[in-house]
Amino acid sequence: VVSTQSTGTTVRPIMSFCGWDKGEKYKNHFDHGTYVCSKCDNPLFKSAAKYKHSSPWPAFTEPVSKESLKKYHETELALKVLCAKCNQGLGHQFLLDGPTQGSSRF
Repeated sequence: VVSTQSTGTTVRPIMSFCGWDKGEKYKNHFDHGTYVCSKCDNPLFKSAAKYKHSSPWPAFTEPVSKESLKKYHETELALKVLCAKCNQGLGHQFLLDGPTQGSSRF
């Protein structure tokens, strides 16, 4: 079940980038809205940045803003990604693995 939160005329799907409880619920969820941190409601990704990918997790091309996320190098081609507001772990940014050549995948 996808939870939503209404703010005026905007419906925002509420999600954590990584869901470990019984599999990822948002991989095939493409409703219009803004994906927010499940812990603190910090805006993370717009639905327009989401795309289909072969990984078992949802895939995004870019965050709402650079200030939405904290990142640090975990490996040569992967950055660990955290919510900038509450430090909840959100997964990774995979460098050079986006939908276009040279782009990244969150």
